[in-house]
Amino acid sequence: MDNLLSIVTFLPLLGAVILALFLRGDDEAAQRNAKWVAMWATLATFLFSIFILTGFDAQNTGFQFVEERTWIMGLTYKMGVDGISVLFVMLTTFLMPLVIASCWDVKHRVKEYMIALLVLETLMLGVFCALDLVLFYLFFEAGLIPMFLIIGIWGGANRIYASFKFFLYTFLGSVLMLVAMVAMYVDAGTTDIAALLNHSFDSSTMTVFGLTIMGGMQTLLFLAFFASFAVKMPMWPVHTWLPDAHVQAPTAGSVVLAAILLKMGGYGFLRFSLPMFPVGSDILAPLVLWMSAIAIVYTSLVALVQEDMKKLIAYSSVAHMGFVTMGIFAANQQGVDGAIFQMISHGFISGALFLCVGVIYDRMHTRDIDAYGGLVNRMPVYALVFMLFTMANVGLPGTSGFIGEFLTIMGVFQVNTWVAMVAATGVILSAGYALWLYRRVVMGDLIKESLKTITDMTKRERAIFAPLVFFTLFLGVYPAPVLDVIGPSVEALVSQYDTAVAAFEASTQVAEN
Repeated sequence: MDNLLSIVTFLPLLGAVILALFLRGDDEAAQRNAKWVAMWATLATFLFSIFILTGFDAQNTGFQFVEERTWIMGLTYKMGVDGISVLFVMLTTFLMPLVIASCWDVKHRVKEYMIALLVLETLMLGVFCALDLVLFYLFFEAGLIPMFLIIGIWGGANRIYASFKFFLYTFLGSVLMLVAMVAMYVDAGTTDIAALLNHSFDSSTMTVFGLTIMGGMQTLLFLAFFASFAVKMPMWPVHTWLPDAHVQAPTAGSVVLAAILLKMGGYGFLRFSLPMFPVGSDILAPLVLWMSAIAIVYTSLVALVQEDMKKLIAYSSVAHMGFVTMGIFAANQQGVDGAIFQMISHGFISGALFLCVGVIYDRMHTRDIDAYGGLVNRMPVYALVFMLFTMANVGLPGTSGFIGEFLTIMGVFQVNTWVAMVAATGVILSAGYALWLYRRVVMGDLIKESLKTITDMTKRERAIFAPLVFFTLFLGVYPAPVLDVIGPSVEALVSQYDTAVAAFEASTQVAEN
């Protein structure tokens, strides 16, 4: 099918345009229609995306479903997917109908809420499909706007503070990336990502403001992109915007933020940093590995003392993203495979955990852990679902959370055993905060009067969780569907990286002799 990627990317935007132009009023019927238009738009997007997956040849490590045409002023519209990006497209299209279903009870400015979510889906898909620097940057930065509005309009009491903090952190981090993209265009003469992957940026040592920069231009470009992607992940110590954004965001906003938006940082490292700046990546890899290990331990300890459920899960997300960056910069097959698998798995698990918080928040209107206790007595189905995703978040064997963490630790162990040992303690700490949360919210006697009339999950809520439960267990037992798709592309990436680093080390050796 021609233009399949464009159809998948812009179908949600078409739904948003239909809502904006043709839906009038704010009565109950109009609200219901807005939700159904959004639901059908996201479902249609998911169905079309299945054609991408079924037509994708995993053994072909190049870009597939490529579309290219020239825009105004010579700008190029180029889209395509490879083994690294295709599963992120699938993750996005799979989760968005569940996100729409999760906000079925929203009553405030429903049409605008659905429009924001649909526009956000288009921009997220654009990030994973763009094969031009300018196009990638436009999608990457424009995604801030609908999420800024989702937090700022439909969020909690401190939503304005949280939305501006989110916007400023992520926007300022991306300014340096824009400067780097201009430098890349000047050096390579193109903004085509496929061409840039084969372009060798200068890695000879240079002096800047009296400082000697090993790796030269590659190191400087790496740092500029790192400033953007590290904030987006987010990595320690630029992670502080995330807990505030999660706490104030509505449930649907938290799910999208944790399950998809954070993955853009990891995807950026895999698309740009490792293949385009291999020398800079190799030089700074030890720093990134230790930052990741510190993030895993530090944010896990911070999660242990939280009293707000959302904030605890937000810090948990930062810790799990630490495993991702660690696996990526191990720069070997197991590490990168594990990082990608962890991102896909985290999309299911973290999204489900925020939905679990949303289920009881909709009933009690509080996220305070102390407000709950003994929910298993009134909500047995909820208790079972929450337990499954708590165990998956810990990395219990048999769940998808185990595969990603195990592969990343194995990959890092081959590079730096000390980093692997420190990171492995995070697995123990995650069991501590996750089980502590579950014990206080779900287990024990039901003694609080306010909880004695609480109802179990509705059919709609069970339907939302069912596919998440299935994939969390299925990929935990049988990870091949993901690993088979990403494997050849990751192997090509690692091989290209190793070749570039070996050539640099050989040239450095010759220069020294």
